[in-house]
Amino acid sequence: MKIQHLILTGMTAALLLSACVSKKVLKSEQLRYVTLESQYTSLQTQYAKLQDDLRNCNDLTAESARKKAQLETEIEHLKKQVDYLKENNNVALKQLESLSVITGSQAESIKKSLDNIGAKDAYIQNLQTAINRKDSLNMALVMNLKGAIGNLDDKDINIKVDKGVVYIDISDKLLFKSGSYDISDRAGEVLGKVALVLKNQPNIEFMVEGHTDNVAYKGAGVLLDNWDLSVKRATAVVRVLQSRYGLNPANITAAGKSEYKPVADNATADGKAANRRTRIVILPQLDQFFKLLETK
Repeated sequence: MKIQHLILTGMTAALLLSACVSKKVLKSEQLRYVTLESQYTSLQTQYAKLQDDLRNCNDLTAESARKKAQLETEIEHLKKQVDYLKENNNVALKQLESLSVITGSQAESIKKSLDNIGAKDAYIQNLQTAINRKDSLNMALVMNLKGAIGNLDDKDINIKVDKGVVYIDISDKLLFKSGSYDISDRAGEVLGKVALVLKNQPNIEFMVEGHTDNVAYKGAGVLLDNWDLSVKRATAVVRVLQSRYGLNPANITAAGKSEYKPVADNATADGKAANRRTRIVILPQLDQFFKLLETK
């Protein structure tokens, strides 16, 4: 009896130990599953973000290609005009060769006409070179900005090129508290990444614009209206770029646009949020552009 009792007691203990081990293993596997599921969700989010970046890059490339094709069409039209003028002058010269006498004024007129054709042809070539270089510089700048800011929310930062000008729109919720022009703690993360790219282009000039929605300013203090608020926000950003990140103030302009340059309809909450923004405009370097067109 004692032996049977001992055997029974041992089996019972073994079963209890087995059940305990099984519960520990199950709990461990459950935790492992939760961890893997979290990693999978994170990877899905990263993949979606990369897909969005790829679409944005493709959109920029398509827009640049469209503008380049339009300019090339105009250049081709100018080339046809040059060819037409050359042909007409050749005909005129052949006709004059059959005459016994060409006056001095006629010869000078023909020479000037041919010189003008050559100058126009050279201008076309310089223009095409300048356009290609300007497109390349803008594309490189946009890609550098997107690379620096890539891990921030795309809905709050928008970078685009329009008519040869680069625009960076930053939602005011990343920079300021509602109705305030005091720079927030998070603003340093955003402005620091933009400043890093701009600082690598020491000759670049840019404008910082403050924009608001159409809700009338009702705060106290020195501000009277949305005009004041938009200007104060622009100068607040300029001070940070100058004092904290060392950008040359001679290359910066601050401006306030108030509510009068909206990018969306103020009739909706989303539209108002889109309009409350700070815009950094990379000003075209016209002196460098036209320098390419000068006759060497």
